[in-house]
Amino acid sequence: DFCLSRGLGDVYKRQEYSVSFVPKLKIEVAVSDEMETTVHEALMQSASTGKIGDGKIFITSVDDVIRIRTGETGSEAI
Repeated sequence: DFCLSRGLGDVYKRQEYSVSFVPKLKIEVAVSDEMETTVHEALMQSASTGKIGDGKIFITSVDDVIRIRTGETGSEAI
């Protein structure tokens, strides 16, 4: 998903100002436990610029996965 965070706008000392929109990108990846470290390291290497706004990585568990079309579950569905 690609979205823009709304910039800030306000009046300060009778002067109106605004901050431009900041582009953001959301990537969601589901991988097996065995691939988690590899994917985590690849994301860190490709996304890191060393500047503010590089982003965050959230690692969460998925209890189960079901592929609707075939009925496959678990790692076979990923």
